[in-house]
Amino acid sequence: MSSDVTPEQLKAVGDAFARHDVDAIVGSFADDGVFRNAKGPDVSGRSYTGKAEIRAFFEALFANSPNIQWRHTAEYISGNRAVTEWHRSATTTGGERQEWLGCDLYTFRNGKIVLKDTYIKVVG
Repeated sequence: MSSDVTPEQLKAVGDAFARHDVDAIVGSFADDGVFRNAKGPDVSGRSYTGKAEIRAFFEALFANSPNIQWRHTAEYISGNRAVTEWHRSATTTGGERQEWLGCDLYTFRNGKIVLKDTYIKVVG
């Protein structure tokens, strides 16, 4: 594994999420990249593999939570791994207010995300 993740790359990924820019989000993943959502039927949540599945998940998320935002509170890099800590807030189209603290554990290869594993604390 290469150690080519940089603070600038993490910022670019965070900025893409802030803009709800699905093209940029998906473009930050390797073709075989995996996003593990914190919520799901498995012990690891629910996994989305490949750009098409990742795109579909985030398009649906932004459609259902048009005001969703993540505010990064800390970022760490070690080799090809990175961690971002954040505060997430959103209101769904159904009116549900969500406030979460969480973190993403990233693994990079050749400058692209091969794994984004999300963990959350749910308030309420």
